[in-house]
Amino acid sequence: GLVIDGRTLEHVLHDSLQNLFLELTEKCRAVVCCQATPLQKSVLVRLVRNKLKAMTLAVGDGANDVSMIQVADIGVGISGQEGMQAVMASDFAISQFRHLRKLLLVHGHWCYTRLTNMVLYFFYKNVAYVNLLFWYQFFCGFSGTSMTDYWILILFNLLFTSVPPIIYGVLDKDVSAEILLQLPQLYVMSQ
Repeated sequence: GLVIDGRTLEHVLHDSLQNLFLELTEKCRAVVCCQATPLQKSVLVRLVRNKLKAMTLAVGDGANDVSMIQVADIGVGISGQEGMQAVMASDFAISQFRHLRKLLLVHGHWCYTRLTNMVLYFFYKNVAYVNLLFWYQFFCGFSGTSMTDYWILILFNLLFTSVPPIIYGVLDKDVSAEILLQLPQLYVMSQ
């Protein structure tokens, strides 16, 4: 791991040392920046996101973390003694830092699988409807007549676009939370 303080970070964030710093951080399992200013935090997250082309997650618990949370791809605010500014600026809010593991490994995995299945579902729904329109044009001699009434089209989109994804999105859990917490490798496989 690498621990760097705010003064050293200020020198590292200049253009001449950025690439060297990024090479060093890529070889570390963890990098901890302590006593950094809010501007340094946001510049560091932006640097990692832009230069390494990595998805960034910023976790903060106070007003001094707001700029870092907003610059990151995903922001997590911890509600606590330092106020609610970080929570208000974040994408997700947790009550304690220890809940971050469950947020990432369990809910992150479920979110990946639900989104991929929903994309496939929408493709299937649209292909089915477009194929129906395509074959109907052969039947009516390409006259451009309407195949269905408008209320049937609205009902089709209502039933097949809103209700199943909501039910599927709420109820689908391919692997239980306990197994996902025991096997963190499953998170990588879901990506």
